Amino acid sequence: MFPVRSFALLLCGSGLLLTSCGGDARSARTSERMVNLRTVKSGPAIQAAELNGAIARKPRNAALYARRAAFEVEAGNQTEALRDINRAIELDDDAPGEYFLIKARALRGQGRLQAAIEAAAQAQQRGYNPPELHLLLGETNLAARRFDLAVDYLDRVLRDNPENSSALFYKGLAYSALRDTAQALEFLRASALRAPRQPEVLHQLAYLLNASRQPQEAALYIERGLKIDPAHASLWYDRGRVFDYAGQPDSAARHYARAAQLDSTLYRADYRLGLYHYKAKRFRDAIRPLSRAKRRSQFLPDIGLMVADSHEQIGQNVPAWVAYRQLVRQFPGNKHYTFKIWKIGGRIEPILLDSLRQLYGAPPVPRRAPSSLRPSFEPLEAKEPTLLTPR
Repeated sequence: MFPVRSFALLLCGSGLLLTSCGGDARSARTSERMVNLRTVKSGPAIQAAELNGAIARKPRNAALYARRAAFEVEAGNQTEALRDINRAIELDDDAPGEYFLIKARALRGQGRLQAAIEAAAQAQQRGYNPPELHLLLGETNLAARRFDLAVDYLDRVLRDNPENSSALFYKGLAYSALRDTAQALEFLRASALRAPRQPEVLHQLAYLLNASRQPQEAALYIERGLKIDPAHASLWYDRGRVFDYAGQPDSAARHYARAAQLDSTLYRADYRLGLYHYKAKRFRDAIRPLSRAKRRSQFLPDIGLMVADSHEQIGQNVPAWVAYRQLVRQFPGNKHYTFKIWKIGGRIEPILLDSLRQLYGAPPVPRRAPSSLRPSFEPLEAKEPTLLTPR
């Protein structure tokens, strides 16, 4: 498992489901306790709890707080980790750099990127410069979109250990953000070779291969990932894209629906599902996924137009008016959207229309009706995908 949590890399620990064969109450209670072990993140939370007694006996021992903070970071309890590591730094007038690395990791876990970078800098000022620190700085600068600086830190990690799969993965993401697809694919493939059972690595590689119009190769990584984690929503989305490129939109839509069901924040799956229904003129079915996608990203291709047009096509004039009014604000001067507001406004009761204008603002009056504007859809290549898992 990668030692640093990133904006793209969410790795799941595995738990043991143990059952009891005994029929008496004592064995039932034992079984219940054993099942509850699934909530423990493979040890760190227990190790942190075991230090409670030692800290109670020695409440001014900075090293004990630092150890518990390290375990809390691993267990994902970042607030508790910060409390402990700050206490350790307060108790130790000459706190070592290791303490500040723990603090940086906890801050990164909370998404406080600049604070994490500053804590890492304090570790360096104390002469503490291990590869783990460079990896943290590389990933955190990547999350902060400082891509060149991220690559510099990741190169330092790879100079010490060229086989570090985490550094290879993050470097691949950095080159992808820099739009150097060839380099990105090279490092992501290298990471997947060294960490073959990390679904997120396989997803990122498949996503980039799909974006590069290489769905055949993407399908191989998708199948491997779904065998490891059948509930990985992004891999289901990637699989839908492979079917799209193969000219099988019905199969693609089923995969997008599955991805959206597994992860409600995966707006690209909602967008593709809504696009599928919109193309098929099933406007009522298109509205819900398109609206969910629009709430998360206003800049998906033609997303606002499809939402507005879908409402209009099924006679929902008020939502259509509101959607077109939002488009006018987003794209001021667009004659088509202005005309649509004027046209649809004629179908709404005057009192209600006045209320809408007071709430959303009165749009400009169109000078003349423009030619009809329809969404533009990207062409898809028809290639049979290589898929191994059951459809």
